[in-house]
Amino acid sequence: QAPLFAPGQGAKVKLTVQELTDQMWSSRNFLANVKQDDGKYLSASCGYRGNLATQEVDDEVAKVQQKLAEDFVAWIPNNIKSSIITTPPIDTQMSGTFVANTTALKAVFQRISAQFAKMYKRKAFLHWYKGEGMDQ
Repeated sequence: QAPLFAPGQGAKVKLTVQELTDQMWSSRNFLANVKQDDGKYLSASCGYRGNLATQEVDDEVAKVQQKLAEDFVAWIPNNIKSSIITTPPIDTQMSGTFVANTTALKAVFQRISAQFAKMYKRKAFLHWYKGEGMDQ
């Protein structure tokens, strides 16, 4: 679903910090196929661009941390960091970038490992490695 609007439409779309923050934390906009409920967040970073009030950003991040308190590990305090870059993007008033480390990524690596095991069992693509001098 990311980006939130079509290229060239940034001037017409008016986002708020709350909408932007909600979209950042929405699993529809994750780049990996993970379910938010399958794990716990270890840490997260919310980067905002635009002429935004620091207090408004801090309030929205605090709301997220309260709302998703059970989804964070307890042994890492203050595990959401936010930053504001005052220079807005060229085509819109504000934007946001979300990076998080979650234990739900385990499922992605398990799927890759299972697929690799199936392919290796069938000896698929091994000829490429043998051609480069690697043995079985």
